[in-house]
Amino acid sequence: MYPKKHKMSIDPKKPDDISLDSALRPNRWDEYIGQRSIKENLQILIEAARQRKEPIEHLLFYGPAGLGKTTLAHLVAKELGAQMKITSGPAIERVGDLASILTNLSDGDILFIDEVHRLNKLVEEILYPAMEARSLDIIIGKGPAARTIQLDLPAFTLVAATTRVAMLSSPLRSRFSGGTFRLEFYSETNIKEILRRSAKLLGIEVQEEALTEIAKRSRFTPRIANHLLKRCRDVATVRGDGVISLAIAKTALELLDIDDAGLESEDRRILKILIEKFSGGPVGLGTLAAAASEEASTIEEIHEPYLLRLGFIERTPRGRIATTRAYEHLDLTPPAENKNLFEQ
Repeated sequence: MYPKKHKMSIDPKKPDDISLDSALRPNRWDEYIGQRSIKENLQILIEAARQRKEPIEHLLFYGPAGLGKTTLAHLVAKELGAQMKITSGPAIERVGDLASILTNLSDGDILFIDEVHRLNKLVEEILYPAMEARSLDIIIGKGPAARTIQLDLPAFTLVAATTRVAMLSSPLRSRFSGGTFRLEFYSETNIKEILRRSAKLLGIEVQEEALTEIAKRSRFTPRIANHLLKRCRDVATVRGDGVISLAIAKTALELLDIDDAGLESEDRRILKILIEKFSGGPVGLGTLAAAASEEASTIEEIHEPYLLRLGFIERTPRGRIATTRAYEHLDLTPPAENKNLFEQ
């Protein structure tokens, strides 16, 4: 169910990260910074559905974590005045779980499924007729006595989000008739706008140079930018006068071990393993993950998108390769063959 609005007082001295994250979430389109093309498309879809007095068609958002997929789902629901029920792929373990959710929806409701790529395949197949024909096929009994009954479902909209769109089956992807939208990394300018808004909501005084420094190391991601802002506020409270200056921002970011490019210690460790153990690659994802004692999915979903964005690694048919930029960032000298490869 879409959460009821209630007043939330934000006391910078007594923060609660969950309530703060909710408070920082945009409530209107004009508060949502960036992703202009997606916003325009969604506004047209919503207005067209409103004029026809129909539910909006099913939507799929994909892209790296922290770029605003859940926030967009909340905004769509708010603009339509609809209730939103939230779940995730791993939470829907059995067909009965999905049936229970779908049969409790009302006309016009929005069902938001995060991490939709982790849906059980049997559950996914039940979802097809629910999305297309708004019906639910349930098999009762086993063997020769088994029979199928069909339940009509209310006119609902499925909004799904994923960080790994390639793991979605083609039949599922094709049923998002409202559109499939990729969220891109934000520009430094957009991140600074987001930080200004967040600082105002939190009642924090931030110097312009500090905003630039935080934005530069935020991985072009709003969620991380807001996290860094809150940690800088903590340092300003404990070691300063409450104002986030450039010096305070640099101190906080150094304590978090985030370098000038926004890389964390784990990002640098993965790069060093790629360079030092595998001579810069190419190396397969599974081999790299084993050498780093890390899950392959963690490297692929958390670390790799940003390293690709910076041009520190490249994907090739033979595996991952560290680029000249990666060597330079780590103050290492690239092998002659690698240098020649990237200069071609």
